[in-house]
Amino acid sequence: MALMGVQLVVSLLAASIMQRMAPHCSFARWLLCNGSLYRFKHPSEGELCALAGKQMPKQNRKDRRQNGENKPLTVPRDIDLHLEKTPVNVMDALVLRFFLEYQWLVDFAVYAMGVFLFTECYYSVVDASKEVNIGAIWCVLTVLFGLKMLHTLMSHYFRSEEGGERSVCLAFGFLSLLVAMLVLVVREDYLEFGLEPGFSSLFDNLEIFAKQQGYADWSIPVTKLTVKLSLAAVCAYVGALLAFPGLRLAQTHLDAVQMNSDRPLIQILLHMSFLSPVVVLVLWVKPIARDFLDKAPMGKTSVTLVSSAAFDSVRLWTIVALCVLRLALTRYHLQAYLNLAQKWVEQMKKEAGRIAAIDIQRKVTRVCCYLTVVTLQYLVPVLLILFSTLSLKALGK
Repeated sequence: MALMGVQLVVSLLAASIMQRMAPHCSFARWLLCNGSLYRFKHPSEGELCALAGKQMPKQNRKDRRQNGENKPLTVPRDIDLHLEKTPVNVMDALVLRFFLEYQWLVDFAVYAMGVFLFTECYYSVVDASKEVNIGAIWCVLTVLFGLKMLHTLMSHYFRSEEGGERSVCLAFGFLSLLVAMLVLVVREDYLEFGLEPGFSSLFDNLEIFAKQQGYADWSIPVTKLTVKLSLAAVCAYVGALLAFPGLRLAQTHLDAVQMNSDRPLIQILLHMSFLSPVVVLVLWVKPIARDFLDKAPMGKTSVTLVSSAAFDSVRLWTIVALCVLRLALTRYHLQAYLNLAQKWVEQMKKEAGRIAAIDIQRKVTRVCCYLTVVTLQYLVPVLLILFSTLSLKALGK
């Protein structure tokens, strides 16, 4: 242990435990299969025929197709259909799309959090300023894996035959590019992102390195513009990745608020969680956040609510608290998504005409099939913000 270092030993131990315990004990699997989430079972053809008041065909669908009877079984749309609820279990989750990727990413995030907490305790007890912070590395890896997962989901939208999803991703990407370019021209007196000090430090080091290599006539303004455009392009890419997670969050938020109409406390927490990005944005607007808290007006005098030195820590821990709040409300958002099956059935009852029984079964089943996709779209943005904040905390920023 003295040869390898305490942090490296703990990191290898965490990786080994994660690999060994994943088939037996998984937080990601527990999150979906702990019995608190309910899916809706699709009705059989016999149940639909009984509700429609018609006799069930003696031949099943396969026999009718072999006999040349391609006409599907249809029922009236306004039948008195009530879907049966059943808890989501492990067997249901194993057949869901991207379940293995979801399980690995969430479990990795849990173990990354454990390694981060250990390194923070280790640094508070031992003077390890000369050691590499393993917790920060785990946090950065979680961010990179989360971006890779969002890229995988977005690639499926780009391969869609309809093309509407591709247009939405491109539109959000160009909008994010425009916003990023506008932010880059705002002075540090208003948005304290620390870009100018970072650019100054970067280009000073680059100038020294270029002179050492014999490049004394390189142009700093051109290089600075190139770095800023590259940073804006990265922001556009991230904005495109977050297009459908943002739209999905808005829909599940509305459904979750309606689902908990008789629970005002849950509604307040849902609204607080939904408005948390606005709070995070305001924390980086210097006249509203830092200057106000440092010199809050109190009559003719000013009072210091939070000192400028402690403001950075308060800001980071506020983001962590908001992320924990959103993670605590995961179940309500997921259940609101699963309720889309019943919501679609209620909407179908208000329509006239007939519908094929297979279409009803597909619509109800499709909602549950994409449960892990919706879970990833909800959790990954939260994990990106949370572990980016923890990496800043670990690096002492």
